[in-house]
Amino acid sequence: MADSDEKRADRLKKLRELHRRRNEARQLNHQEVIEEDKRNKLPTNWEAKKRRAEWELDEDRKKQEAVEKGEDYERLKMLDQGADEIQRFEKRKKKKNPDPGFSNFEDATIRQYNRLVKNLKPDMESYEKQKEKLGNAFYADNQTIIHGLHKDSPEAIQKLAEGVEKQIAKRDKFSRRRTFDPDADIDYINERNMRFNKKIERFYGQYTSEIKQNLERGTAV
Repeated sequence: MADSDEKRADRLKKLRELHRRRNEARQLNHQEVIEEDKRNKLPTNWEAKKRRAEWELDEDRKKQEAVEKGEDYERLKMLDQGADEIQRFEKRKKKKNPDPGFSNFEDATIRQYNRLVKNLKPDMESYEKQKEKLGNAFYADNQTIIHGLHKDSPEAIQKLAEGVEKQIAKRDKFSRRRTFDPDADIDYINERNMRFNKKIERFYGQYTSEIKQNLERGTAV
């Protein structure tokens, strides 16, 4: 009788252990399903962004440690890289063309703006003087009349003139001489206007050709 009770207790113990393991497996499976659903809802490039963010954090940490120790981080970084890796990086940097050429007027304007902003060196002393002089009008709103409050200095005017002259010289340097067609229509007033009209014709000529023909025939509505 005692052996039977002992065997029964042993079977119940094993059964409870199986139930416990089954519940643990069920919970783990449920958690894994939730995690997989979260991963599926993330953007496709989430892992790449995560690795990039971790790399940037590690870079910032190493830079901060180098600054605290008074060391040059870029030099330390170069010591950890092989000569062949550095050569490949330098070759890629040399091959990279910073000027992709003309694509459209909007991109050209953005590139020129970024170039001018990059070369801009603000005069903080003049900035503070003007701020003190104008007072509340320095941060103008729609109720502020700013006409006559500001006068450009001769140095600023000279700097602007030099910048415009440099732009003109650069355009003249990169403009190539094109073959002159004596039979072409004269729809320009000078050479610069002729180049501008050709650019307009290249981008919008297919849309305005019929209107132009009607105007020439005198049949435009």
